[in-house]
Amino acid sequence: MTNNFLNKLKKENKLELVEYSNEIRDSYLDKSDSCYKSAKILLENNLLENSIGLSYYSMYDALLSLLFGVGIKCENHSGSILMLKLLFEENELFEIISNAKKERVDKQYYVMDEQDGMTREIAEELIINAENFILKVKVILKKIDSDYIKKIKKRFD
Repeated sequence: MTNNFLNKLKKENKLELVEYSNEIRDSYLDKSDSCYKSAKILLENNLLENSIGLSYYSMYDALLSLLFGVGIKCENHSGSILMLKLLFEENELFEIISNAKKERVDKQYYVMDEQDGMTREIAEELIINAENFILKVKVILKKIDSDYIKKIKKRFD
């Protein structure tokens, strides 16, 4: 892995190899499912900015589940997301969660004019994207075996 940003995270001990943990993996997957359900409820109740935030977190928690499933701990959102591309070679998932992160930051930290309906469209799109993202992560998790873990850890170095 030849990325300066990720190497910096390693030096700061914010990115490291750990013993893979099915328990932690499953806990993050449960958290992901809970965030997804909450995002849907918020959307149904027209709480759009919060729905967008939880759609993102449903994806992010699924990603953390994947990382712990192969023995990687990362304490940085951008770093975790980048590993989808560099270690797992999941460019589509990388794009989906990168977009969701941008939308979450925009809606969480900035005041938006919701009169144009764009926020609802974004919230609806992120719900769909979150469902697809979580399903694809679950498919990858089912493929994980000792050879897969070795392959990922070799790319980590």
